[in-house]
Amino acid sequence: MKRFNRKAFAVELALARAHMAQRDLDAATYHLERAHLIGQAYVWPHIVSHWHLSRVEWRRKNAQAVLGQMVRMLLGGVGSAVGVVPTGNTGGSNISMFKRMPVDEEMQRILNAED
Repeated sequence: MKRFNRKAFAVELALARAHMAQRDLDAATYHLERAHLIGQAYVWPHIVSHWHLSRVEWRRKNAQAVLGQMVRMLLGGVGSAVGVVPTGNTGGSNISMFKRMPVDEEMQRILNAED
């Protein structure tokens, strides 16, 4: 298994947090979905990305999406631990947690790079 690209994950989280502080929840979601793609194969980063996605949904007052993120924290962590995650899934509550999705070229370069 490739090593986790900590730098790319940290950059996406920092950008998401900055956008959350500015209440730009759409931009925060964009960066959190990128962080999710980078971290989904690794237990802790996977859970952290869903935690922050749940915070965005909480700010949107979307209780159903918050619950969806809580479920994803539990099941996603287990999936990462056993090596079964849907490649390319962005982690949003608006998408099945089992759906595989294509990964664009830029994200694939980031996923292939090591920290």
